[in-house]
Amino acid sequence: MENNPYHVLGISENASPEEIKHAHRYLAKKYHPDTGGDDNKILAINAAWEILKNKNNKDKFSRTRKDFKSSIEEFKVREKNSSTKDKEISQWLKIVYKPIDRFMVEIINKFPEKIKELSADPYDDNLMESFSKYIEESKNKLNKIKRIYLSLATPNTINNFSLSLYQSFSEIEDGINEWDIYTKGYVESYLHDGQEMLRKAEKQCSDLRKEIKHLSFL
Repeated sequence: MENNPYHVLGISENASPEEIKHAHRYLAKKYHPDTGGDDNKILAINAAWEILKNKNNKDKFSRTRKDFKSSIEEFKVREKNSSTKDKEISQWLKIVYKPIDRFMVEIINKFPEKIKELSADPYDDNLMESFSKYIEESKNKLNKIKRIYLSLATPNTINNFSLSLYQSFSEIEDGINEWDIYTKGYVESYLHDGQEMLRKAEKQCSDLRKEIKHLSFL
């Protein structure tokens, strides 16, 4: 196998960054496995690009003239580790985030309707019974959410995202608990505080969905 990344890309050692980029794009397209290319060839092309696309890496290679075969092996390890991490994230999003998000949406989307119904007459037994039923159903969903959240360890690379998810459904739980207290004493502040908590949770859920777009594993 060729031991020089410049030779792999078919360029001189004086090639400009644009020439390096152009050579990589051309060869990557030509030898891509999806178009019938060679796996080992594309691996060498990508490893060469990893070295030459970055000035610091390129200068380091020029100084040490490190065996290109070793660089390819290092690239293989990085690719394998990256692929493993991607799979772990994909699995976590599928098993944990998606069902939790679905349950949160069900709780949040229903609360404006229930609040509006109750506001017609908070002392109406039927309306209060309907509101209490919504609270109970929400608590059951929150219990499921907590079990799902603990069912699979979070990949280290998305710990912050996972923490934000936890804060979101905790906010929902706090709001539901405020409403539960309200049903037992009709103190308006509990009803108001619960609404504010659910609205905050709704914003948090929306932010999480925006953030998830930056992850290409769904």
